[in-house]
Amino acid sequence: MNPPPLLNQPLSGNAMPRFGGVATMMRLPTATTATMAAGLDAAFVGVPLDIGTSHRPGTRFGPRAIRAESALIRPYNLATGAAPFDALQVADLGDVPINTYSLEKSVEIISGFYRDLLAQPGRSGRLVRPLTLGGDHTIALPILRAMAEHHGPVALIHVDAHADVNEDMFGERIAHGTPFRRAVEEGLLRSDKVWQIGLRGSGYAADDFDWPRRQGFTLVPAHEVWWTSLAPLMAQIRQAIGPETPCYLSFDIDGIDPAYAGGTGTPEIGGLTVPQALEIIRGCRGLNLVGGDLVEVSPPYDPTGNTALLGANLLYEMLCVLPGVPLR
Repeated sequence: MNPPPLLNQPLSGNAMPRFGGVATMMRLPTATTATMAAGLDAAFVGVPLDIGTSHRPGTRFGPRAIRAESALIRPYNLATGAAPFDALQVADLGDVPINTYSLEKSVEIISGFYRDLLAQPGRSGRLVRPLTLGGDHTIALPILRAMAEHHGPVALIHVDAHADVNEDMFGERIAHGTPFRRAVEEGLLRSDKVWQIGLRGSGYAADDFDWPRRQGFTLVPAHEVWWTSLAPLMAQIRQAIGPETPCYLSFDIDGIDPAYAGGTGTPEIGGLTVPQALEIIRGCRGLNLVGGDLVEVSPPYDPTGNTALLGANLLYEMLCVLPGVPLR
């Protein structure tokens, strides 16, 4: 079946060499502001921020690297049968113009961008569903602020080596290790419908993960799922969240083992595998995903481009499980 002619399509590798042309996400048409999102079903957005990083910087270059590696991705998902461009109008909205010298101001700029984006009338009156190219994990907080304004508190599937629930970092309440504590405090999350998958590494005390558990989060440490399919876990999550509850997917690339994704700022050994990452995202099909992000790709530590390539493919997989995407 041919896709409807009015829907945007990724530029074919037969029309323009994959190493040529404008480097947008999947070589889609681009718009330059959030207010140009009217009529879209989904939008890719870059947030080139790394001033919330605590260790290795470089995620400010993440969106550009992810877009470059996405040139290889084709429209149809041969594993799942998903055909997102047959049903969704999708574009690349470019990057949020953050303030590179002020994290506080950048957080406000990001919230404002997503607030404007979600205020636009999507196709058939539906809200646009943003998929974000990070950037460090600080960006999840301002995005969730905008999401909660439109959807109320959301369910969350959070893939990460770290819980990101620190009280503060160097006395600062907003950084890439604090977004989900702030999100709980601000009432942005349905805490009984939050899953954190892939947690691991060393800590400062035995009770480091007790705070999220007390909030009602379900924690799935990486070592508990080594050599295990995550399809059954995702079936449990789908049942617990339900098909109507607005749900956000936040995927830190360091949730995956550095053997596969070493180009990141705070790598931890013993992480998830790439097939497990695919199982998590593909297992979100049937949920009311209102948006997602892929964060912490740091190109200076990714000389082969493998981490950015993986990030690009995971964002494509997120697109494939958005509501309304048909299977062929």
